Amino acid sequence: MNRLMKWLEEQFTPRMQKVNHNIWIVTLKDSVNQTIPLVFLGSIFAMLTLPGSVFNLSWWPNFWTPQGWTMGMISLMISFLIPFNLMEKLKLRRSRFVAAITGIILYAITITPQLAADGTIGFGHSAFGAGGMFIAIVTGILVGLVFRLFGRFSFFQEDSVIPDFVRQWFDQLLPMGLIVVAGWVVIDLLGFDLYNTIMSIFSPLQNFAQTFPGFMLMIWLYTFLYCMGISSWVLTPVSTPILLAAIEANMAGSASYVNTNSFGYAYLYIGGVGCTLALAFLMAFKAKSKKLSALGKASIIPSIFNINEPVVFGCIAWNPILMIPMNLCTIVTALLAYIFTKVIPMGVIPNINFSIWYCPYPVCTWLATGGSIVSVFLVVLLFVVTLAVWYPFFSIYDKQCLEEERKERGQA
Repeated sequence: MNRLMKWLEEQFTPRMQKVNHNIWIVTLKDSVNQTIPLVFLGSIFAMLTLPGSVFNLSWWPNFWTPQGWTMGMISLMISFLIPFNLMEKLKLRRSRFVAAITGIILYAITITPQLAADGTIGFGHSAFGAGGMFIAIVTGILVGLVFRLFGRFSFFQEDSVIPDFVRQWFDQLLPMGLIVVAGWVVIDLLGFDLYNTIMSIFSPLQNFAQTFPGFMLMIWLYTFLYCMGISSWVLTPVSTPILLAAIEANMAGSASYVNTNSFGYAYLYIGGVGCTLALAFLMAFKAKSKKLSALGKASIIPSIFNINEPVVFGCIAWNPILMIPMNLCTIVTALLAYIFTKVIPMGVIPNINFSIWYCPYPVCTWLATGGSIVSVFLVVLLFVVTLAVWYPFFSIYDKQCLEEERKERGQA
């Protein structure tokens, strides 16, 4: 165990931190995070459809329409944000708006053949929503690369008398023109299906994520990284398109995926990643150690709202005694939730986009599952299981902390 912890601390974590701070990863992560208000608002509109569907109210407004204009536009926003954020981070701020606009143009060129083939009118195609996120990410990166290549290029000398804003107009014509012409030639004139090519590259990843091993691996990775102090947001560029596309498929009735953001917020993150609400309760009401008792009382309210940074960074991160149950809780709850929704259909697999992660359990379970009382009972059962997993490890750590406090008092 000591050898493993040493390898994780000295080799694995520094490498992951390097990845976490890579300019491309940060750009993708920031771009996805900046669309979170769209996701939250879309979730609210999705939940507002519940009264009409649950109580069969014919007069209830159709909130799916505004949901489509928020969550349904997420890929369009991503295609804008990736080039914009990259120019900001590369300190090429004068190009950021033109690069962002070009990102939308290339994205639009790429998805147009598929829109025409599907005969979709307006902005209702899945390519504008989560279904096109991989397309938006790839086109956004391509635009960023071209603008980065021509970032310092200028048609004019430094001492030119032409005003700066005029020089910027002409200088930005070259990268923008290259992208637009290349997109037109490759997709329109040569008939290359870039949309489905990109989708075919990422579809194995998407398909694997919806298998049982893929589901368990992705859920566990969040916890594994987090208990070492590495934010699970590092996985955002890969996980978000998968989770959101899956819940859109559930909403459309074409699938019944468990690896979605809604499934996670319905069953898997009781108190936050790693199901730490049970530990917060144990520390607040059962700890004999003053340190753990104080930490538990301070973190109990945030934990109820699934904010578990105080607990994780206060006593779990790089603490082998508590890292083990945090990982065990993730595996056990994910396994039980999978069995009692997918294998034995007791609980409901959500078909509503629910991403309000700070909503307390079991309220979020009831909302995400369309008002399923059985699902509420299931998540209560999962909470009891997490209590059972946490308790023996908590007891060991509490005794250890109490002994350390007694020694400190004896030395004083």
